[in-house]
Amino acid sequence: MSFISEFITGLTDRFGPMAPLLGIGLLGMLLILLALPVVMKRQRDRFRELKDQVPKAGEDKKRALRRADKVDKLEKFAHFLEPQKKEELSAAKLTMLRAGYTGKNSVRMFHAIQFLLGILFLIAGLAVALFKSFSQEMTMTDLLLHSLLPCAVGYYLPRYWVNKRVEQRKTEIIEGFPDALDLMLVCVEAGQSLDQSIIRVGRESRAGYPALADEFDMVAQEVKAGKERISVLKDMAERVGVPDVASFVTTIIQSATFGTSVADALRVYSADMRDKRIMRAEEKANMLPTKLTLGTMLFTVPPLLVILIGPSIYGMVTMMGQLAAGL
Repeated sequence: MSFISEFITGLTDRFGPMAPLLGIGLLGMLLILLALPVVMKRQRDRFRELKDQVPKAGEDKKRALRRADKVDKLEKFAHFLEPQKKEELSAAKLTMLRAGYTGKNSVRMFHAIQFLLGILFLIAGLAVALFKSFSQEMTMTDLLLHSLLPCAVGYYLPRYWVNKRVEQRKTEIIEGFPDALDLMLVCVEAGQSLDQSIIRVGRESRAGYPALADEFDMVAQEVKAGKERISVLKDMAERVGVPDVASFVTTIIQSATFGTSVADALRVYSADMRDKRIMRAEEKANMLPTKLTLGTMLFTVPPLLVILIGPSIYGMVTMMGQLAAGL
């Protein structure tokens, strides 16, 4: 006991009064990092290993080798990195699809990055608190701010990035959808089918609107794979999450159901989309004076008041000084 007390006393004298608490925190973090591989390690499934090694009947050897090369390294941590409820997992996959991450392990990768950034920012915050304790006294509130705040920032940073990507893709799709409809109308009126026009639109819009081109390419590939066009278009509307695309899908489905001309439906809907784009531009232009009002008040009115009232105030102060000196 005397050795422990002398050790704690030496740490306190050298690093300040918060040194024992910081040491305990760093030791706890080290123990957690050492225990994580043991906790997350899953028992080996011999039957699954045999199933992966032996190809199915009629499967080509090259396909089996290619599939073996693409084994997901995070699959053994799936119970830890993925939501266990089916609804939450579906919502997470939909969010990653709307952000442009189409890989089947995107949800696992997202939660793994969240966990790693949280741990790294926590360790960085504790290190900063330890270095600050050398020169000044650290209270418990300061220690919590230096540890928990960076951890929260590191944990929510990937979520902020994904939400930002979702909004950027939605904006890009909304801006490029009227042009894509015009190009699709030209292709249909030139004699191409709807599937061929979707492929052509996806290829031509790649330079300006890559997110929209990715969605059209995915639709084309799913149709080529044999999936029904109506189901593919509905999946596209749900995956994108843009009301304009959902209305377009509804229009195409109704046109196919009632047997009307697809070209006429595209012509009417593309004109509607152009009108909506003009209305959005006019809305932004009308909002501009309101947004500039605050800046005008902050940067124009105070200098104007100084120029107009400043000399009068200076004269009044000078006159009051002279009166006070005369009295």
